[in-house]
Amino acid sequence: MPFYARTARVTPASMRSAILGVGHYVPTKVVTNDDLAKLMPTSDEWIQQRTGIKERRFIEHDGIGASDLALPAVKMALERAGRRPEDVDMILFATLSPDHNFPGSGCFLGDKLGLHGVPALDIRNQCSGFLYGLSVADAFVRAGTYKNVLVVGAEVHSTGIELNERGRDVAVLFGDGAGAALVGAAPSDDRGLLSIRLHADGAGAKELWLPAPASKHIPRLTHEMIERGDHFPKMNGKQVFRWATEKMPEVSRQVLAMAELDIDKVDLFVPHQANMRINQYVADKLGLAQDKVVHNIERYGNTTAATIPIGLSESVAEGRIKEGSTVLLAAFGSGFTWGAAVLKW
Repeated sequence: MPFYARTARVTPASMRSAILGVGHYVPTKVVTNDDLAKLMPTSDEWIQQRTGIKERRFIEHDGIGASDLALPAVKMALERAGRRPEDVDMILFATLSPDHNFPGSGCFLGDKLGLHGVPALDIRNQCSGFLYGLSVADAFVRAGTYKNVLVVGAEVHSTGIELNERGRDVAVLFGDGAGAALVGAAPSDDRGLLSIRLHADGAGAKELWLPAPASKHIPRLTHEMIERGDHFPKMNGKQVFRWATEKMPEVSRQVLAMAELDIDKVDLFVPHQANMRINQYVADKLGLAQDKVVHNIERYGNTTAATIPIGLSESVAEGRIKEGSTVLLAAFGSGFTWGAAVLKW
């Protein structure tokens, strides 16, 4: 069937969307806190105390990009959804570490999947990228524009962090990985995405950002920028912590109110994995028991746009998410951007 024939209106505008299948993938190379301590003045105790991270995954060798990590995650998601690659009619790819500055990683992924002519859109909302993608997919499905929308979060951080004393506070946080979800029409009226809410405030843009290279500079990258380390991410950790612990509970309450649900109806909370202490604090503010909170930061670090789909995929595999489970998602990150969603699995 020609691609254009598969993009016609396929569902009523009132149809609810749902995640039909989730998958994830992380590289095999494990980098422990002790490994990092050989490269910079830090320790396993220092990192665990401040972040909850014990280890993270890095790509095994040169030449592996975000779309390469995404490919096995997508295949897992499609298999769980009972779909084939050719069933996908839209790709949404969330990443802050694309294979190349352009074109978008969604195009590279589409080629790897053999999806020629299928539209691909990259999303640049960093840690909130998966939720932004989920919202866009929901709108496309409910409008009937597309039937099977692939929402991907994938990151290769290890090639873009400063593994020395100057970059220590940021470098210890990040890891590589990918997660994917296939979004389509909900199989029944009582399942699917119940509510979603997104926010942004550029007043905090430079509290967590990458200064260079930048199109506002002539040239975009200079020797001086490199010497200053402007091509490595910068973060004001105290400000990020303050905003995250305020905005994640706030937006979580918003989506619960929109779905007309009390917090005690939530079976599992899958937050973005930026810091173990943030997620514990947010759960406490919401009144959620810690055994209802997904934590995998101790094994993977912060994989940015990939953290929530990885958490969902592992929770499905472990039986923590079952058919009928009420799942709360929330994220906060660079931009500043933040959001939350409630799903009936």
